Amino acid sequence: MEIIHLTPEDTTKSLLKEGNAVFTEKPVYRLSVNSVEQLPIGDKKEFAFAGRSNVGKSSLINAVTGVKGLARASNTPGRTQSLNYFETPDFFIVDLPGYGYAAAPEKTVQSWTRLIHDYLRGRVQLARVFLLIDSRHGIKTVDEKIMKMLDSAAVSYQIVLTKADKIPLKQAEVVWAQTKETAQKHVACYPEVLLTSSEKNKGIEEVRAQFVKVLKGV
Repeated sequence: MEIIHLTPEDTTKSLLKEGNAVFTEKPVYRLSVNSVEQLPIGDKKEFAFAGRSNVGKSSLINAVTGVKGLARASNTPGRTQSLNYFETPDFFIVDLPGYGYAAAPEKTVQSWTRLIHDYLRGRVQLARVFLLIDSRHGIKTVDEKIMKMLDSAAVSYQIVLTKADKIPLKQAEVVWAQTKETAQKHVACYPEVLLTSSEKNKGIEEVRAQFVKVLKGV
């Protein structure tokens, strides 16, 4: 099935081209962080990927960077248990542990949650959070909590709908419109919502273009 291809209104062809060029030099794994004390020192900008467990973070990171297996994809929720840093010459990509997975041990869930919150609230280098939402389910209560926390911390974030190839076209259009309406009600949320499919390589160039816009301040 061919999914709807929605391009943000302010994303031009030149930005799409520049976005692809940003990843000409492929990111490499740098380190895993289990506490805020281990965060790398420096002023290099960071782009974080956050979302509920099994939302498709690793698959999207692999698709955006063009490096198969850079972030380990798994059908097992809770696979990512640290802040995993991938480095390019100009910025870091940070793969955050999935939140909202209640089947993990309670102490583990608490540890992940505390680490995610501490990082998102206090990281000066954090330039943009890509908040991944499964297009089959839309925004859930646990996502709203993260959005409100990011709003209160004045952290810029943007919603990326994942797995759009798993639902009918009409449903994808409805979810996209509903999500955009919700996004516009949150003060720190970038108003344009991206619709993606890592499996079908749809919307990936649009995600890359966002890196360019943030780095250039446009």
